[in-house]
Formats: sequence, structure tokens, C-alpha cells
Amino acid sequence: MNLEGLQHLLEHVRPTVLFHLGEIPVTTTVVNTWIIMIIVFLLAFLISRRVSTKPQGIQNLVELVAEFFYDLLEDNMGKEGRKFLPLVGTLFIFILLLNLSWFIPEMKPPTTDLSTTAGFALVTILLVQLIGIKKQGLVGYIKHFFQPSPFLFPINVVEELVKPVSLALRLFANMFGEKTVSGALFIMFPLLLPLPVMALGVIMGLVQALVFSLLTVVYISAFVKGH
Repeated sequence: MNLEGLQHLLEHVRPTVLFHLGEIPVTTTVVNTWIIMIIVFLLAFLISRRVSTKPQGIQNLVELVAEFFYDLLEDNMGKEGRKFLPLVGTLFIFILLLNLSWFIPEMKPPTTDLSTTAGFALVTILLVQLIGIKKQGLVGYIKHFFQPSPFLFPINVVEELVKPVSLALRLFANMFGEKTVSGALFIMFPLLLPLPVMALGVIMGLVQALVFSLLTVVYISAFVKGH
């Protein structure tokens, strides 16, 4: 790959500033995230208007995803886990569509920007802590960090602090790496690899959205069921 091709590849992956609101720069990450949010709302609206007792078409797919997460939540937390479906399911669908947004021409996937994945991770872990406080009470929540031994308190605190870092870096690194490699292959072999690379992109986007959602279930379960 020549230097010009590499520069074009990096420009395609990394976010760029589109305009400013006063002194605040608005990047492709922000704009593209809002575009995907609008698409999610429109899909939800259209699907909800066509809900039938005899599922067909996209309703089948939505119910399949919901059933998968219902079973996952119930296996980890019992019947109580089902109430967390809106959180886990929304994370999965939103992250999946963000990951797959590179199929839209000239769209830079927001999950290849660390600021996006960090935002997801921080909000998710904050919600997990609030769920823990609501479930166990403030005193029980604090006691949770002293389990199974008081000597593990520092380690348990560090573990909670590391979780958002781990979530953010895992999603960012995998998506940025996958898009960079895919872009490089497209540039070097434009006629030979489009379909395999596109298939790889779909699989990677699906896997990373699923991993993020599964880890969220595990983190919630730790407070609901304990260590």
C-alpha cells in the first residue's frame, strides 16, 4: 500500500470535524451517531405499528433477539433478570447498528472513535452501580465490596474502576482494527475481497455488540445475585 492509500484509509476511519457550534467542534462521530439514532427510532416506530399476533418478517427477527436475551437474563438472574431486557437489548441493537454503519457510503462508524465507546462504557457501568444500590441498598452496596473477604476491598474497588476502561478499549480496539484491516484489503485487492471482507465486518460487528451486552449482563448479575 502506498503512502497516499494509507492516508486515505486513515481519513476514512478516524473522525473529522464537520462544523463548529460556537467554539465546540462537531465531528463525524456525533453526526453519524445521531443519524443511527434516528434510524433506530424510525425502525422502532415502524415495527411497533405492525406488531401482529402472528409474527412475520422483521418482527420475527426482533422477537428472536428478545427471546435470546430473555433466556440469557433469566439464566443469570432468574425471572428478575427479565426486567433488564430494555437496557441490554437496546445496548445490543444500538451498538450493532453503529458497528454496521460503515455499509452506508462515506459513513465513519462511531464505534471506531474511542470517545463513543468510552461514553457507552461509562454510562453502562454507572447504571450497573445504580442497579446495585437499588437492589442492595446503600449499605448493602458498600458491603458488596468487602465480599468475600474484607481484605479484598481494594481489589474489588479497582475492579469496578477498570470495568469501563476494559469495555471501552475492547470495543474500540476491535472495531478500529477491523475497519482498518478491511479498508486496507479493499485498497489492495478491490476486485477479489469485497464480499469476504463485508461478511467479516458483519460478523465482527455482531460479535462485538454481543460481547458488550453479555458483559453488561454479567456485571448486573454480580449485584443482583452476588459473587
